Amino acid sequence: MSESDIREERLKKLAKLKKEQIDPYPSNSERTATVAEFLSRFESLLSSSGEETLAGRVMSIRGQGGIIFADIYDGVGRMQIVLQKSEMSAGNFDLFVEAVDIGDFVEFTGVAYKTKRGEQSLKAASWRMLSKSLLPIPSEWFGVKDEETRLRQRYLDLLLNDELRAMFVRRAKFWQAIRSFYLEHGFLEVETPTLETSPGGADARPFVTHHNALDIDVYLRISTGELWQKKLLIAGFPKVFEIGRVFRNEGQSREHLQDYTQVESYEAYQDFAGGMKFVQELFRYIVKNVYGRYSFTVGEHTVDFAEDWPILEFAGEIQKRYDIDLTSSKADDVIRLAMREGATDIPNKQRAADYLWKKARRAISGPAFLTSVPVELEPLAKRSAKNPNVVERMQVIMAGSEIGKGYSELNDPQDQLARFTEQQKMRDAGDEEAQRMDKEFVRAMEYGMPPAFGFGVSERLFAFLENKPIHEVQLFPLLRPKSDS
Repeated sequence: MSESDIREERLKKLAKLKKEQIDPYPSNSERTATVAEFLSRFESLLSSSGEETLAGRVMSIRGQGGIIFADIYDGVGRMQIVLQKSEMSAGNFDLFVEAVDIGDFVEFTGVAYKTKRGEQSLKAASWRMLSKSLLPIPSEWFGVKDEETRLRQRYLDLLLNDELRAMFVRRAKFWQAIRSFYLEHGFLEVETPTLETSPGGADARPFVTHHNALDIDVYLRISTGELWQKKLLIAGFPKVFEIGRVFRNEGQSREHLQDYTQVESYEAYQDFAGGMKFVQELFRYIVKNVYGRYSFTVGEHTVDFAEDWPILEFAGEIQKRYDIDLTSSKADDVIRLAMREGATDIPNKQRAADYLWKKARRAISGPAFLTSVPVELEPLAKRSAKNPNVVERMQVIMAGSEIGKGYSELNDPQDQLARFTEQQKMRDAGDEEAQRMDKEFVRAMEYGMPPAFGFGVSERLFAFLENKPIHEVQLFPLLRPKSDS
């Protein structure tokens, strides 16, 4: 039967329930126990013959004649229900046969019962419809196979795929572990604005919308409140962090989405050297608490978080791969090399160097720290005291990609203004990812900002630990609307 034919048949069953003056969508359930609770007390219930009411979605129906077996699932536990005509009112039993389908939510009242095969069950004395389904759920055996359907109708895939459900339980534990780690280390959790008049804290293209009440254009944030959190350091809070949503109007790939969850943190009186130890401890805490292990396979890479993390240098890794010295090479030479390597629309030497690094990193399994990034690529990080052409920034490199970034925060307001000015020139010249001037942030910094270490990591880390594309680890990833034609 086609889906439309099945729906028509179920509409007839719905009408039958209403004709019998049965509400097919009641607002309450009389459930007295979850499946797990019932099974945990099964032996005592078996001996006492005490009645319980269980509820859940009907996942299978089998049997005929005077006995029917149904399996229900309540989101946590699953068990068998036995309906025997001789022990129920004839009308109640017959109505179940005529009106109930796989997919319906039903509650059953009865007693603990063990079948001849020893299966723990509930023998129903009565049942009640909680929600009549009109569309058929796919077979549990075959599940949802088409990838687009799985993402569009994620609720069905989650219902039928235990492995997928377990992954999203791990995702919740992943963010719980991060939150616990920060709280245990004395950080204060904060919330900063999602709508901004000037997007800052990252090199990215923002989403733009209009604020009707104020009659101004505003931007969805591209970082988890970086500049706001630094203002909190200025305000006297020594350790702050935020877990929240970030929005970047850029391309999609296995590693990139336009909206995703990220954590950012800022610690006063700390620098990137101490920050690297902190981040290493954070990552090890996450994998130990969520997965109970340190070693992972990610694509073609093997990553062991328990091993020592080497420290790599930006220019050194590029020279090792391409035999070019960034410090002495002319801009045109670096740009031409990047173009030969497949880059397009490279506006300046800095973006060309960044492109070359992103190709070179693919061979690095890690975990490792990348340091000594050119100052032009990180306008919010403090310059190195040893080499003012680079900044005190570190990135976690894992499985050929960047998984988290942190740096000694720039707290010199004059240097910050000069860097914003240079970024604005790059932006005016066509670099859409260059950061905007933010004079209000510079003004706040002029009141005095302590030395600090800032760090951020997104759900890309979770995707890598699961060895899956990032859209697969979001419950409901954004998809183009399906055409009605």
